[in-house]
Amino acid sequence: MSRKPISVVKSRLHHNCSEVIQPVNSTHSLNDTTWCNWAPFDKSNYKELLGAVDNAFLVAYAIGMFISGIFGERLPLRYYLTAGMLLSGLFTSLFGLGYFWNIHVLWYFVLVQIFNGLVQTTGWPAVVSCVGNWFGKGKRGLIMGIWNSHTSVGNILGSLLAGVWVDQQWGLSFVVPGVITAIMGIITFFFLIEYPEDVDCSPPQHHGNPEESQDQPEDPANGPSCNKESSLESAVTCSKEASAQPSAISFFGALRIPGVVEFSLCLLFAKLVSYTFLYWLPLYISNVVHFTAKEAGDLSTLFDVGGIIGGILAGLVSDYINGRATTCCVMLILAAPMMFLYNHVGQRGIGISIVMLLICGALVNGPYALITTAVSADLGTHKSLKGNAKALSTVTAIIDGTGSIGAALGPLLAGLISPTGWNNVFYMLIAADVLACLLLCRLVYKEILAWKSSLSKDRGYREM
Repeated sequence: MSRKPISVVKSRLHHNCSEVIQPVNSTHSLNDTTWCNWAPFDKSNYKELLGAVDNAFLVAYAIGMFISGIFGERLPLRYYLTAGMLLSGLFTSLFGLGYFWNIHVLWYFVLVQIFNGLVQTTGWPAVVSCVGNWFGKGKRGLIMGIWNSHTSVGNILGSLLAGVWVDQQWGLSFVVPGVITAIMGIITFFFLIEYPEDVDCSPPQHHGNPEESQDQPEDPANGPSCNKESSLESAVTCSKEASAQPSAISFFGALRIPGVVEFSLCLLFAKLVSYTFLYWLPLYISNVVHFTAKEAGDLSTLFDVGGIIGGILAGLVSDYINGRATTCCVMLILAAPMMFLYNHVGQRGIGISIVMLLICGALVNGPYALITTAVSADLGTHKSLKGNAKALSTVTAIIDGTGSIGAALGPLLAGLISPTGWNNVFYMLIAADVLACLLLCRLVYKEILAWKSSLSKDRGYREM
């Protein structure tokens, strides 16, 4: 919700002043075509400047993410998240206060975005780690697909809130979401429960074969194992002691987990596409269809509505077929032609535009949502870790941090390419989508082999 307003306000910082009635007491000359714009974005290179503001946030976010996961494994998540949300609310509000303080220097907005990007890295590794602590392997794709809809809901709320004030006092488009973010940080401090064991609940089963963990010999490093006949109270006590023993995994140790590198690189290109839509879609709609800033912002929320559907669908299908990589690959393959069609026929009518935005949102955000949630949780509790769940935050940070590099590149490239025509921006997005798909080929092949092996076993049991 705090990231989305900048994409809505962009078209207000620089727009066509001939469509705005100049006030009688204005000191600008009648020939001044930029009198209504907000300096320093009133120059002809405003797209590059807006891209630089976006990039300041995203580069800082990408760099900070690799560090954030390491801290997330070693600090209490409740305090870590609370501090991050309070600071995120502060820096989001400071961007909007630039309007009320009448600030017209680029460095102020860039610095605020850099600090905002750094503090917001506390969020994703910590929240995925918390949810991963509560839910096991069984229905993780569906549960996290539903849970991940909060990102799209936040985008929608951010667009709608920003749209309320964008044509009047655009500073409130940032201040209000910033205040709400800080309030939710306080709620997190009082109510977040990090582990099921903290409220005497049994920890979830993270792997598909519980027999494997039962057959393993006792590990002296982790203390004695709990027997089946122990009471619930002793089981909870034992699980707490066991969870306290393993040490946090190192950065390079997390990279060696099978699948982390492939999914990280895939997310780089998938997030490049998603964040380009996030930051530039309202401006694209405004330029191509000539909608007002508020109308373009409201219409762009349909992309996020499609993202909710796509995230839930991706989780449900990947659970059913037991193939995360295959689900992502198929959705990425379908996304490429749909983006091409949206650019060429999506603006011919409001009905076509709505349908195309929903479909593109589902296909673009589905793989992105699946990788940053269920896949990250799967890899963070991989069987090669032998029960050490302390890798969850680090793995999530590596995957999302690599993806954030793409998130930084996408809006930057869009800002550089858009002056040559929006068609070229969409060709760039389609190329990134194809590359994301190709990076999963090895994992898709492994999943197909696993399905074949499973089918042959089933046939063998039937014959017996």
